[in-house]
Amino acid sequence: MGDMKLAVMGASGRMGRTLTRLVHEMEGCVVAGGTEAPGSEFIGADLGELAGIGKLGIAVTDDPIDLFVKIDGVLDFTSPMASLEFAALSAQARIVHVIGTTGFTPEQEAALEPASRHCVIIREGNMSLGVNLLTALTKKVAAALDDDFDIEILEMHHKHKVDAPSGTALMLGRAAADGRHVELEHHGVFAREGQTGARRRGDIGFAALRGGSVVGDHSVIFAGEGEMITLSHQALDRAIFARGAIKAALWGRGKDTGIYSMADVLGLS
Repeated sequence: MGDMKLAVMGASGRMGRTLTRLVHEMEGCVVAGGTEAPGSEFIGADLGELAGIGKLGIAVTDDPIDLFVKIDGVLDFTSPMASLEFAALSAQARIVHVIGTTGFTPEQEAALEPASRHCVIIREGNMSLGVNLLTALTKKVAAALDDDFDIEILEMHHKHKVDAPSGTALMLGRAAADGRHVELEHHGVFAREGQTGARRRGDIGFAALRGGSVVGDHSVIFAGEGEMITLSHQALDRAIFARGAIKAALWGRGKDTGIYSMADVLGLS
């Protein structure tokens, strides 16, 4: 089949530039294009120069329709509304769509389903191998411990992150809820302020910290009487997410249409 032709959505952003650099470096794939929103100052800029790898002769475009018919897959860490638009285009082009975007509402998540009938969508709140292993462990520990152990999820990200809790924190919360055979929507506590009363048995709590240039820290705390278990992961370089996304795209090539997760990619399902 030859090298997989991949395009980077949001090519001028921190993740976009990292994705371009790693696609260029990794075997089995090539940089085939990149997009930015109409009006962006980076329209027409060379993708390679943006990524710090030298001129590639491929310009950033604001026309994804023309781009999608020439590629095999897209790497998308943009915004929920943009990802939905790209998913519709991926369905028309029958290509692989890797979505690392976070902040989807339940309605937006459901809106991906029609597109997935015509293309391969791989969507995850966090693309790193370590985080997906943490997720699997969280589910196992939650299943092994009863409600005598309170579950709290703590995350910290850089000051520019716009959504909270992070997609990864929600992924960990869902894993904990699955382990307990409950619905996160009914047991998640996402904010505490003032006279909240005693903690309810079975709640899954979240706390979000923002500051500096933190790439991503996540901890899942199981707090019992007289003992506490903490599972944690620290991201030191956002390249781990980019590598996972590219691996997902390569894995998705030739797969049946549908929505997949990184657990599928890594054989953890």
